[in-house]
Amino acid sequence: MAVKAMGWAHSFPMSKGVRAGREWTRRRLESLAWAAAEPHTVDAIVLAVSELITNAHVHAHSDAHLVLTWDGDCLHVSVHDEDPTLPRQREPEPGEVSGRGVAIVRKLADEWGIRCQRQGKTVTACFRPAEPDPAPGTRSGTGTDVDPDRRPE
Repeated sequence: MAVKAMGWAHSFPMSKGVRAGREWTRRRLESLAWAAAEPHTVDAIVLAVSELITNAHVHAHSDAHLVLTWDGDCLHVSVHDEDPTLPRQREPEPGEVSGRGVAIVRKLADEWGIRCQRQGKTVTACFRPAEPDPAPGTRSGTGTDVDPDRRPE
């Protein structure tokens, strides 16, 4: 069985990365057929991206390197930073303005995980839409190449 996927990657600097990351992600998701019918899933993905980029900037003191990958079943959100310290879920006091990012991502994502690397770590979250597209690179039921107009930027 052949697996086809499509994806996008972009780095977001500490100086202005969170807002830019949310906007960039939302624009990429617009190219996926299921996104218009699932605004709650899109919003969950954008919120998770915001939390993961924030964690990279605030806790890792690092630029955030974001990769979005759609495999026909799951939209994978991966954020890499340059700090090998693993994120941990905290129990913030009422009124605290931070400390909920890991809990938010865990709640929103269908799956999530962390991969340590030589130069930092990557946090990945998977989001499964209720009505996914056919496999990337195929038309529904035909097994032929996708119309070029459907390809992302």
